[in-house]
Amino acid sequence: MGYIALNPVFCFFCVFFHRHNDLALRLRIFKNNKLSEIDLHNYNKTATDINRLKAAHVGGQLFAAYVLCTAQEKDAVRLTLEQIDLIRRICTEYSELELATTAEELRNTTKIACLISVEGGHSIDSSLPALRMFYQLGVRSMTLTHNCNTPWAKTSSAYYSYYKNEKRNLTEFGKAVVDEMNRLGMLIDLSHTSLGTASEVLKHSKAPVIFSHSSAYSICNHSRNVPDHLLHDLKKNGGLIMVNFHNSFIACQGKANISIVADHFDHLKRVVGAEHIGIGGDYDGAIGFPQGLEDVSKYPALIGELLERGWSKEKLADVLRLNFLRVFEKVEKIRDDLSNTHPSEVQIAFAEANNSCRLELKAPVIPGEMHNVRSGSPLASVSVLFWTLLPLYCYLLLS
Repeated sequence: MGYIALNPVFCFFCVFFHRHNDLALRLRIFKNNKLSEIDLHNYNKTATDINRLKAAHVGGQLFAAYVLCTAQEKDAVRLTLEQIDLIRRICTEYSELELATTAEELRNTTKIACLISVEGGHSIDSSLPALRMFYQLGVRSMTLTHNCNTPWAKTSSAYYSYYKNEKRNLTEFGKAVVDEMNRLGMLIDLSHTSLGTASEVLKHSKAPVIFSHSSAYSICNHSRNVPDHLLHDLKKNGGLIMVNFHNSFIACQGKANISIVADHFDHLKRVVGAEHIGIGGDYDGAIGFPQGLEDVSKYPALIGELLERGWSKEKLADVLRLNFLRVFEKVEKIRDDLSNTHPSEVQIAFAEANNSCRLELKAPVIPGEMHNVRSGSPLASVSVLFWTLLPLYCYLLLS
């Protein structure tokens, strides 16, 4: 089926692995984020470039700011900031692209819209202020985990779940993260989370959630896919599952192809209806894609397959554009409803974070407050010693 026949439904794609397109990750790997050394109109080292996006009539991408789990407890926040900076620079330096932070901007742009997603809750270092600052920089979505547990949420990837929180799914601090994302108007992404974590978030969240790059467990029983019972909960939540094209998630046995990808769409339509389905892709976030869907330019082939299977153009328009807009607008409405709610000051317990790189700040006892310290207590003794030796230390330092 030709591109021209498909034009009416190619108004907007919501794709990307890790929300989901991982182009920014590839640019860090290949060029250390040096945009000046590449031309993104035609860049053959990745599955994504501007010419191929235009060829497939892609109207929007959810770009993932992703850092490895090995950065957890180290420099995950810094690395995430660098990836956010990269995505913002891409969207600024190429006239075909435009950064979008609201559903209205998505609807109205005539360019390829760029949305920023943080992939993996380890990027916030268990800090709600860090989450809020990411939002201020334009981040509108976050997966609660990647391939590692955080101190407050559990991953679906059992072979990587070496990090803390082995027996718990969503902790009380994890619920605070969900609440704050609801208050901010940030999409909660459950791809990569454990079934228990996803189930608890679906019960707790006031806003609809997404699985940005997951497929149907009933077609391929991979831990990254979503089983039917959880799909029913997702439907009640009003959320969205966006199909991942990675070979391992599409075909558990045999070779992946467009037909098997379409089988996932058909199954999801039977279980939750077309209004709860989107396209997740995961290009540049994984290695190995179905024959005929090797890069972002191949989307029309999938749409042609679905049309031949009896999907109407109206249902496909929902999948390609309208479903994501509806969910995003609902998330924004919940944000508006919570506009009188103050930013959360919940902090993760120091012992729960269990991070040797985390500084535990304690207010020092100053002379004017010595009357508050019980005489003879260890704290009193240490405080007296501190203030006694401080002048001597300063004298030696300056002499």
